[in-house]
Amino acid sequence: MSFLLKAAATARQIVHKVPVRHLNLLEFQSKDLLQKYGVAIQQFKVLDNSKADTEVVKTFECPEYVVKAQILAGGRGKGTFDNGFKGGVHITSNKSEVLSLTQQMIGNRLITKQTPKSGILVNKVMVARSINITRETYLCILLDREHNGPVLIASPAGGVDIEAVAEETPEKIKTVPLSIDKPIPEATLLEVAKFLEFKGDSVKRCAEEIQKLYTLFKAVDAVQIEINPLAETDKGEVISVDAKLNFDDNAQFRQKDIFAMDVTEEESDPREVEAAKHNLNYVAMDGNIGCLVNGAGLAMATMDIIKLNGGEPANFLDVGGGVKEDQVAKAFEILTADPKVKGILVNVFGGIVNCATIANGIVAASKKLQLNVPLVVRLEGTNVNQAREILKNSGLPIQTASDLDDAAHKAVAALN
Repeated sequence: MSFLLKAAATARQIVHKVPVRHLNLLEFQSKDLLQKYGVAIQQFKVLDNSKADTEVVKTFECPEYVVKAQILAGGRGKGTFDNGFKGGVHITSNKSEVLSLTQQMIGNRLITKQTPKSGILVNKVMVARSINITRETYLCILLDREHNGPVLIASPAGGVDIEAVAEETPEKIKTVPLSIDKPIPEATLLEVAKFLEFKGDSVKRCAEEIQKLYTLFKAVDAVQIEINPLAETDKGEVISVDAKLNFDDNAQFRQKDIFAMDVTEEESDPREVEAAKHNLNYVAMDGNIGCLVNGAGLAMATMDIIKLNGGEPANFLDVGGGVKEDQVAKAFEILTADPKVKGILVNVFGGIVNCATIANGIVAASKKLQLNVPLVVRLEGTNVNQAREILKNSGLPIQTASDLDDAAHKAVAALN
């Protein structure tokens, strides 16, 4: 149980040992997905300071409005805008205030504990119907390796840190393995709804919402859908108030509409966005030796050995196992776009990767970019002899290395 909830937390926070860009959806985009699959949510509209905003607000009747700045960061309610306006979340029962609030948010940068110091530019604001929540529960569906399939996690203690609930009151956590190719049986749905302490007609409503969420989970190739809270209102509604969705990156080819919604303008480094477009994993660092490596473990080892030899890596760049020549060329473009890079170290072990492919990509990129920084290459594995001949016959001043330590030593020495 503890393992499952830690897995849920890890996916929710997108905390990974390997630096990888993941699909980012804004709150209103997640709600829109839920709505398309019939999941009950708060009614909402999206404003962007366009001429249509006035008409949108005019026709959106609510007793009370929640106005929320849309950025990929938490702590919005306590945030401050760079224009001095306080709070990225406001509640008002006065419709005439809605546009005024949004106009003070859109086009300005919201600064919270989770944003860069300069904040994040707000381009859109979500205006939602405020609801009176009487009870909060927790529901999560995620893929679990131990169960070899999807698992449902439920708790009547929602709206709080679910890991703390599991630690302090484990009896309030229920785990149910699910079949990937069948709907959830009605008896199971009702059992979970009652465990969540819904009563009367709300039991059936809750069961229906869970089934809809599972249908969504499978249809969009999600690896996790977390609803916290799954709330009951004073009108007996069962509503998914806050939803966090994670998707299987390998399903991008059949979930093109969803991945097209990816929010990239908030990325701190546009090189990460560009790398992701070419299936490369890139994270900038503070050093001056650019690294091009295949495999996350080898990349980490390469950075360590550079530091051991007195150098500083400028980046983490993993080209992966199925890399092609054009990706190698793009990797070199990204590396050389960093003005701090004064030398490049290529370290590739050719298992799945063909060393000759890497060598051809290196030569082509070096000529195209007219590379003018020292380049050290260490290749080992599939077709390594052919690769070494390609480098040798290229006419380029490429230093080759016999092993990783030799490569790191030469890369550091080249800068000195």
